[in-house]
Amino acid sequence: MLDPSALFDSAAARSLDARASALAADGGWSLMAAAGKAAWHCLLQHWPDARHIAVVVGPGNNGGDGYVLALHALQAGRQVSVLTLPGTAPATALCMQAAAGFQQAGGHSSVFDGSLPTADVLVDGLFGLGLRQAPRPAAQALIEAINAQAAPVLALDVPSGIDADRGSAPGVAVRATVTLQFLAAHRGLHTGDGLEHAGQCALAPLPVPASAWDGMQASADLWQSDRLPALLPPRRRNAHKGTSGHALCVGGNHGSGGALLMTAHAALRAGAGLASLATRADHIGAALVRLPEAMSHAVDCKADLQALLQRASAVAIGPGLGQDEWAQALWHDARDSGKPLVVDADALNLLARAPQALPQAILTPHPGEAARLLETTTAAVQADRFAAATALADRFHAVVVLKGAGSLVAAPGRRTAVIGAGNPGMAVGGMGDLLTGIIAALRAQGLAPFEAAAGGALLHGLAGDVAAADGQRGLLPTDLLAPLRRLCNPDPVHA
Repeated sequence: MLDPSALFDSAAARSLDARASALAADGGWSLMAAAGKAAWHCLLQHWPDARHIAVVVGPGNNGGDGYVLALHALQAGRQVSVLTLPGTAPATALCMQAAAGFQQAGGHSSVFDGSLPTADVLVDGLFGLGLRQAPRPAAQALIEAINAQAAPVLALDVPSGIDADRGSAPGVAVRATVTLQFLAAHRGLHTGDGLEHAGQCALAPLPVPASAWDGMQASADLWQSDRLPALLPPRRRNAHKGTSGHALCVGGNHGSGGALLMTAHAALRAGAGLASLATRADHIGAALVRLPEAMSHAVDCKADLQALLQRASAVAIGPGLGQDEWAQALWHDARDSGKPLVVDADALNLLARAPQALPQAILTPHPGEAARLLETTTAAVQADRFAAATALADRFHAVVVLKGAGSLVAAPGRRTAVIGAGNPGMAVGGMGDLLTGIIAALRAQGLAPFEAAAGGALLHGLAGDVAAADGQRGLLPTDLLAPLRRLCNPDPVHA
């Protein structure tokens, strides 16, 4: 049985399709017929009252799926408009067969001339997996017209223009309302531009022989709320604060004390038994008022931090740290302590100055910090987030959380985790400070580095989704603290 969390790259998806077609006696026609029928049922599920359906088809098998859907709509008495790109015709045997079936049933197609017909639903069957570069001018004009019209869009397999491996859009791409994937879920639809353009993702597994799956390997896993019970079982009745770990939060330079306070607060809400702050002396008074549950320490010299490091189960360093001599001294001591580290913000920038392997660490860069760590550009990181996360993990021998829409968690020898939670309201200063504290708390409670990183990123995203129920704009990091506590105590039956 296919793991519902498994995500595949396009090579695996193409191989699966080829295997299934080869095993079919009809050369794959039954597979295309099933895909088109599943797409028609998906359309009816979401828009049962749609009377006029426009279907945009390309020359390949994705276009063939569109022709099959159009035939079902025609047979159901709906008004159907099929549009093709100028100068193209069905180019595969299956697409030709599907187009012929639609025409024999009385269907007609027309060439896109710059405008689209008014429709209740528009179906995107242009390219699917077949495009890994910016669309050519004619296709670009058609995609722009799709995005400009008002009807909801059902994309078949992949929104045209999205790279299903990288999750990026090399040029213009269709903005879908719903994307129905066939056979296997595509990893690129769950991060970056893919997440932006795919809308609601659904999967039609299609009837394929079990042998077609032999040896097929997923390239990523989608982490959702059902992972939490295994990560966070109920505490033992005889638990005490010492058994829940001690998270030491290091940072809070002049003018940035709030960042470290949020980190410590998140660590406590995520279940750390103890939390300490190592910060500038001028922040101690505010810390005692705002967060009396944490132990706040003024750190002025090496000896001050060394004593705190000895007692810590895990160390979160970076929020509000700065990059001056004080910050560098704290970073060097924490880095060399041998303690499990969660490295964020300016600690990442200090690491970028003098890169070294950190096998005991979890790094949590946003794309800009990732670019500095990899000595590249933010655009290059975002163009292939999977490759960037893997490169960071390999370069620093560490677990890496590449933050952003569809955060990725990578580690040497591990399958990448894609975090299926979070929302645009979380794009505000301070959210990363909470994430650092959450991961440090899980690490302090004994979770392995990868599980702490992926579980922490998942808790962070889920808490953000709960907090955004009243609206995304204006969401504050501290709004996540109350739902975070609830999420850290999952119901093992209903989670």
